[in-house]
Amino acid sequence: MPLRNFIKRRVSNEQDTEDILQDVYLKIHSSIESLKDENRIHGWIYRITRNAINDYYRKYGNAAVSGEFPEDMAAETDEDLIFNGEIAACLKSMINNLPEKYREAILLTEFHNLTQKELSERLGISISGAKSRVQRAREKLKEMLLNCCQLEFDRMGNIIDYKHKACDCKYC
Repeated sequence: MPLRNFIKRRVSNEQDTEDILQDVYLKIHSSIESLKDENRIHGWIYRITRNAINDYYRKYGNAAVSGEFPEDMAAETDEDLIFNGEIAACLKSMINNLPEKYREAILLTEFHNLTQKELSERLGISISGAKSRVQRAREKLKEMLLNCCQLEFDRMGNIIDYKHKACDCKYC
């Protein structure tokens, strides 16, 4: 059973695996009406499963102490990869439409992993100027994204679903 194996790879105790699986089945049964798109049921089920495993680690595991989850908890389903690819394409277009100084700041810090101090040195501006530039770029990207898409977040603030708004979004 794929779902049991998915859990088992992330939880070492067989009894805990079974408990989590039962919890997942109950959550699926009790919230099936909230499924908005039947074509996305696979990703929806695995999202419920990942959340149940996260809850398990928060409640019982060493991860709750360290605040970290096992590395393979980040494993994505095919639907997650498609979803992330769509959002990435939108963001790429939005970044390309930023004014040059903001585009450069966001690309260098977010994609080339420069610190804001390194950014300030590279651009010949103060550290506070670099911080302001990065912050303004992020604000502009957020504004563009929210004008273009309706986003749905999980309880941890991660985007779990989105819909393009009815307007003509020139980015997506």
